[in-house]
Amino acid sequence: MDYDVEKVDKMALALLFLTSFEYHGITRAWKGIAWDVSSRLHEKGYIHDPKNKNKSVVFTD
Repeated sequence: MDYDVEKVDKMALALLFLTSFEYHGITRAWKGIAWDVSSRLHEKGYIHDPKNKNKSVVFTD
């Protein structure tokens, strides 16, 4: 099934934002999206590298 990757990325970013929290002055969100989507969000500069042992991702400024 074909789908619009841009729309998926925007929706995933919105969901991450809605579930975000601040921890020691850094805005984070729990990892709960597909790896390919999180990799694309990282490539676009929205989040820091998601490939680590942390259970959350860090938003960029």
